Amino acid sequence: MAEITAALVKELRDRTGAGMMDCKKALAENGGDIEASIDWLRTKGLAAAAKKAGRVAAEGLVGVVTDGNRGAMVEVNSETDFVAKNDQFKTLVKEIAMQIAAQKPQYVKREEIPASIIEAEKEIYKHQAANEGKKPEFADKIAEGRLEKYFKETCLVDQPYIRDQAKTVADVIK
Repeated sequence: MAEITAALVKELRDRTGAGMMDCKKALAENGGDIEASIDWLRTKGLAAAAKKAGRVAAEGLVGVVTDGNRGAMVEVNSETDFVAKNDQFKTLVKEIAMQIAAQKPQYVKREEIPASIIEAEKEIYKHQAANEGKKPEFADKIAEGRLEKYFKETCLVDQPYIRDQAKTVADVIK
């Protein structure tokens, strides 16, 4: 059995975004093979999502916020009416609507962005790096960094939360 090092766990975490213990378990199950561990984690993730897929989030609230000539309307659903009637949930819905009105995200999550737009943005960032005199071997890394910034600006769940800039909207809604 291969030795599971912290560096190996970190690499798997960086590539998948999975939790540390999940990565460690995946590596242990797959003899330290990163690619097999990625597949294992994806399978596990899909299995967990499949369990939740049968549940219907039919209860919820609509939040509406206006600010001058801008406004936002958001529907946030939950599985039970107990959650939907909770004051914390009501506050969350209102603050998500405020977030949308203030930050104007174009997408809810990065997976919704068409691949053609992502590729076009990458090319723009690579050209910018070249025009700034950066070495070609660094252009891809620079483009990836700028693409992450683009996601933070255009995707709701990647944006810094308006009430606590240290958190993203995704952190708040979890």
